[in-house]
Amino acid sequence: MSDNSSNVRNRALGAMMTNAVLRWESIVTIAMTAILFLFVKDPFPWWQDWFWLVAGAIAEGALVVSSLTDPEAAQQAISREFENKYDLRDIKNHVSRQRLQSALEYRRNMLVLVKRHKGAMRTHLQQTVDDINDWIDHMYDLALHIDAFENNELVERDRKMVPQQLEKTRIRAEREKDPTVRRDLEEQIKQLEQQLTNLNATVNSVKRAEIQLESTLSSLGTIYAQMSLLGTKEVDSSRAQRLRLEIQDEVSSLQDTISAMNEVQAQQLRLQ
Repeated sequence: MSDNSSNVRNRALGAMMTNAVLRWESIVTIAMTAILFLFVKDPFPWWQDWFWLVAGAIAEGALVVSSLTDPEAAQQAISREFENKYDLRDIKNHVSRQRLQSALEYRRNMLVLVKRHKGAMRTHLQQTVDDINDWIDHMYDLALHIDAFENNELVERDRKMVPQQLEKTRIRAEREKDPTVRRDLEEQIKQLEQQLTNLNATVNSVKRAEIQLESTLSSLGTIYAQMSLLGTKEVDSSRAQRLRLEIQDEVSSLQDTISAMNEVQAQQLRLQ
């Protein structure tokens, strides 16, 4: 399980604990305990007032434990916490935002499919959804990278100015008579050519990222279709395992794209 998934589960556990304490049954239990403690004195000769507090604590503890051990409630809490991590309003690129919305919708529908199965098959499919969580997390990261490049006014300015500056420097170097000045101009030409190469790499990395998001969403739709075709037979467990391998390969591909974008950005910063 990734650190990201562990954090989601820890937050979900905290949310479940809060919900367990604030559920109406808990509130009624606490209120009844207080009323009995304050107003019902000695219902039996051997009864002590503090017995009400102990009984109330036991009842409340049972309610909390039942809430925390309910697998359905746990999964719902994890799902809510997972989606709460992502504020799609932070994604400025309209296409990227739509693809993330579709990815989250696929995930919700996958959880519906998980509920239809029991036993080992349900466990396999739930693990598949857990892997999808990492998938969507990388998609979100990739969408943020796309926004970062698109909103970089300096890159956009340099894309227009550097080719013009490069052309002017080449013309000047051809006309320059002084050897020392010409060497300086030739060095400047090399730097401008490298800058232009990096700028083109930046543009291409954004295009790759956009294509990667689109293909990843398509793959996610394919995974969902395959999950919906899985039966309840144990033999389908091997198909579920293959799904997990496909998802892990896609996560690696997403990570490679993000790493490539980070490298391009680092080169651009070093040049500046």
